[in-house]
Amino acid sequence: MPRPRFSTLAAACATALATALIGPATGAHAATTVAQYSGTLADGATWIAEAPAQWNGTLLLFSHGFGPTTAADAPSPAVRQALLDAGYALAGSSYDPNGSMWALDSAERDQFAALTAFRGQVGAPTRVISVGQSMGGLVNARIARDGVGRVDGALGLCGLVAGGVDLDNYQLDAEYTLATFFDPADADALVNLDDQADGAALAARLTTAVEAAQQTPAGRARIALAAAYLNLADWAPGQQPPADDDFAGQEQQQYAWLAQGLLQFIVPARWSVEQSAGGNTSWNKGVDYAGLLRESAHAKQVESLYRDAGLDLRTDLNQLTRGADITADPTAVAQLRRTSTAGQGLAVPLLDIHTTADQLVPVEQESAFAGRVRRAGDSALLRQAYVARQSHCNFTTAEVVAGLHAVEHRLDTGHWGDSTTAAELQRGADELGLDGAAFTDYRPSRLTGAR
Repeated sequence: MPRPRFSTLAAACATALATALIGPATGAHAATTVAQYSGTLADGATWIAEAPAQWNGTLLLFSHGFGPTTAADAPSPAVRQALLDAGYALAGSSYDPNGSMWALDSAERDQFAALTAFRGQVGAPTRVISVGQSMGGLVNARIARDGVGRVDGALGLCGLVAGGVDLDNYQLDAEYTLATFFDPADADALVNLDDQADGAALAARLTTAVEAAQQTPAGRARIALAAAYLNLADWAPGQQPPADDDFAGQEQQQYAWLAQGLLQFIVPARWSVEQSAGGNTSWNKGVDYAGLLRESAHAKQVESLYRDAGLDLRTDLNQLTRGADITADPTAVAQLRRTSTAGQGLAVPLLDIHTTADQLVPVEQESAFAGRVRRAGDSALLRQAYVARQSHCNFTTAEVVAGLHAVEHRLDTGHWGDSTTAAELQRGADELGLDGAAFTDYRPSRLTGAR
C-alpha cells in the first residue's frame, strides 16, 4: 500500500470543518472568468453558485460538512479552482442556519432548492452531479437515493454514510469504555448534554484520563478496547503504519489520535446531534460488549495487550455489559433515522471515496453503507474507492477530479467498467498533472457498534 504524505491531527480536524468555514474565493482566476450568484431560500438558508464563461453544461451541487451553516460550493479552494478552470459550474447551500450544525433536517431540501434557484438565475444544466463531503457525504447519499430527475450522478468524499444513529452508538460505546475504567464519575454523564460547552468539558476530562492511563500496560490495553469500539484507525499523523502484528505500535498510534484532539471534536458534536433530534439518540442497554469486540478488526490486538498486561479481558467485558444502562429517547431516535440515514436505495450512480485511516468518519462506515445498498438491490449503482492516507477528508485535488471523471464515465457509457478500480483512478489522477494521488486496493472491515 502506498504511504503518501500525512497531515497533523489539528489540520485533520480543521479539514472536517473546512467545507462549512471556507466559501468560494472571490474574484476570477487569470485564465477563467467566473460569474457569481447568491440568494436566500425559504427557510433562511443561503445559496451560492459560480459559473465560468466557458461553462461545459455540468453543474456540481456540493453538500458541505459539519460546522457552521455557511454556504459552500466546493470541497476546498484548490478543488474549486480546478473545477472552474475545467468548465464546471458549482453551487451549494448553507442549510438552515436557525438550528443545529447537524442540519440534516433541512440539508437535502435546501440543496434541491439551491438547484432550483440555480436553474432560475443561471440556466438549466445539461447534467447535475451531486458532490458531498463528511456530513455532506451523508446528505449526498440521500440525494443519490431521492434525486431521480433532479441529479444524474453523485460523488461522495469521506462520507458519514452509516448515518447518525450508528455514529452516535459506536462513539458512545468508546466513551462509555473510557469513562468506566478511567473516569467513572462521568460514566452517567455521556448523553443528554446541556450544551456544547458541557460536551467540551467532558471531552477534556476524558482526554486527561486517557493521557494518565497511557502510562501503564493495563491502561494501554483498555485504551485499545475503547479504540476498537470506536473503529479507530491505527495509523496516525507523523508516523509510519504499524505492522499487522505490532499490537503495541497500533495502540500507540490510536492513542495519538485520542490525545491530539479527537475526543475534543466528537464529544461536543454529540450535543449538536441531540439538539437536532430533540433528545438522546444513542443507547447501550442490552449491548453485549464481548460480542461487539468479536466483530472488531482490532480484536486480536486487544486480546494480546490484555495478556501482556496480565488483565482478564472477560472480566472487563462483563463489567461493561453489566453496567450498560443508557437508554435513548425513542422520538429522538426516530427523528434521527428519518433525517440522517442513507443506503435504503440509490436512484443514480454513486462513487464514494474514503481515506483508509480516517479518524473522524471511520472507513468501516463504507461497509455498513454498502450492505444497506446491497439489501436494497442497488449495488450496481454503487462503487467505492480508497486512498491510502491518514486523516479525515485528506484528499488531493487530483483524487477528487479523478473521482468526478469516473462518475462522468458511468453517465456517458451507462456502465462503470474499470473506471473505479484503484489502477484506473490512479492513472486518471496522474494524467491530470496536479498534486498526485494514492488510490489503493482496499476492503474495509465491518463497522463495529451498529445496533
